[in-house]
Amino acid sequence: MSSQTVLVMQPRKKIALVAHDNKKADLLEWARFNKGRLSEHELYATGTTGTLLEKELGLNVHKLRSGPLGGDQQIGAKIVEGEIDVLIFFWDPLEAQPHDPDVKALLRLAVVWNIPVACDRASADFIFSSPLMSEEYERILPDYDEYRSRRILD
Repeated sequence: MSSQTVLVMQPRKKIALVAHDNKKADLLEWARFNKGRLSEHELYATGTTGTLLEKELGLNVHKLRSGPLGGDQQIGAKIVEGEIDVLIFFWDPLEAQPHDPDVKALLRLAVVWNIPVACDRASADFIFSSPLMSEEYERILPDYDEYRSRRILD
């Protein structure tokens, strides 16, 4: 049995904020309500969402590409590299997206690397109201050694 790998999340979390077009207004409303708490963290967002958040909140947001242009994948890469601690993704379950495979991949990576994910306002409220949001937290990374060492057939 191998030892567990732990990634320490600092009290100042790195939060990715993403919203589909039909959910941007919901995310902006949630962000306005939580502006004080959001200002205590480092914010990342996909293109249009980041621009709207920056304008609405007056906070610095690291803006990546728009979701359909690779922004979801950029956030996924940051999750893999341990550069994102929390994903707040207000996605639209009733509207097909041209980049649905990217959305699924992003959500899968969040689970693979054991980061908190909120896909709606209630989940975001629960995560954001947790005392762990302002404390150091030891996130246990899954052990993928067995997966990495599996025999690949030619």
